[in-house]
Amino acid sequence: MLLCKVMLNLPEDVASIISGKLAQRYAGPEVEAMKAVAKAHEDRSLSDFERLLKEHKKELSDDPIIRNHLSALYDTLLEQNLVRIIEPFSRVEIAHIAELVKQPVREVESKLSQMILDKVFHGVLDQGAGCLIVYDEPAEDKTYDASLQTIGHVSQIVDQLFQRTRAIV
Repeated sequence: MLLCKVMLNLPEDVASIISGKLAQRYAGPEVEAMKAVAKAHEDRSLSDFERLLKEHKKELSDDPIIRNHLSALYDTLLEQNLVRIIEPFSRVEIAHIAELVKQPVREVESKLSQMILDKVFHGVLDQGAGCLIVYDEPAEDKTYDASLQTIGHVSQIVDQLFQRTRAIV
């Protein structure tokens, strides 16, 4: 339940759940590990998250289900940090981003390309120059919707003309 609260982006609820009377009987290293995960997520700190994964390896990494969810949570944290870092820039070096999030350049470059493909933001990775070029959100083009509507009207008119010619013949 604690991990669910963290995954739902409600890490502040973890402390209130743990402090309840019913939760006292479940106190132990597993609950403390989840409390640390919630704190790292609330602080949006990748370094704290990585550190607690090493400190609480037995509680967090040995269970394959929790390990899988924590991997997804790590990706989400990395994505949030990257978006926050690149937001003020229109062009930024990938090495600078990697330095700020304290991750390898390859991993940051891979995550940025995935985020571009997932349309988290609009941009291009210039691998020759080693930088990310971020574009503004493109304006929505209404031509496609108008064309579909026109084709629909033409289709209705053709159907009506067909019915009239059938009645005449």
